[in-house]
Amino acid sequence: MGIVDKRILIRAEALHKEYPMGKDQRLHVLKGLDIEVREGEIAVIIGPSGSGKSTLLHLLGGLDRPSSGKVIVDDHDLGVLTDDELAAFRNKTLGFIFQFHHLLPEFTALENVAMPALIRGEKLEEARGRAVALLEEVGLSERVEHKPNELSGGEQQRVAVARALMNNPTLVLADEPSGNLDEDNSQKLHQLLSDLAQKMGLSFVIATHNLDLTKRAHRVLQLVDGRLVTGMRPLA
Repeated sequence: MGIVDKRILIRAEALHKEYPMGKDQRLHVLKGLDIEVREGEIAVIIGPSGSGKSTLLHLLGGLDRPSSGKVIVDDHDLGVLTDDELAAFRNKTLGFIFQFHHLLPEFTALENVAMPALIRGEKLEEARGRAVALLEEVGLSERVEHKPNELSGGEQQRVAVARALMNNPTLVLADEPSGNLDEDNSQKLHQLLSDLAQKMGLSFVIATHNLDLTKRAHRVLQLVDGRLVTGMRPLA
């Protein structure tokens, strides 16, 4: 079965996002945007800085709410959820990877990876096995007890990837995940994300400037003037 035949996992309809900019002025970032992403798909969003890529990811992930329009993830309309319901849904269904890893410096790699499960109410003893397995999956089996300041930049971002997968999400949203890495570590991270998508059947929506990452995508979408104006699907 090709990607085009799989179930739509996330759908956004007529998304608008505006921000107040002083007296009687508003910044209109997204202008009636539509997007669909299917199970197992890697969708990459490109566009110049300030075009709204991060804003779009925040709306798709329920980190912010649109001014108008609808976001449906895994058959759940995010707009009808309360803030507490939305937080619980994010924790269970979504994984997030950011340009800066945002690891907690006082905790080990294992504890950082386990954090989403701890937030959900699991004890570390219960989460330990999966956290260790995920660190092995991202090639860090020898770094389980290391703290962030004992890891390289590439290793820190791999810990962040493992953390994003801790609660078995169906969708991972990544905002410039290799933007803070050198070329070699960027390519290694991109290969890791591609391998994980294929192995685990995950969907990824990734905002990036990196052309290497676009080559690994099922679809590349360009965000211009608040809308997705072009797209291509190079992989079946």
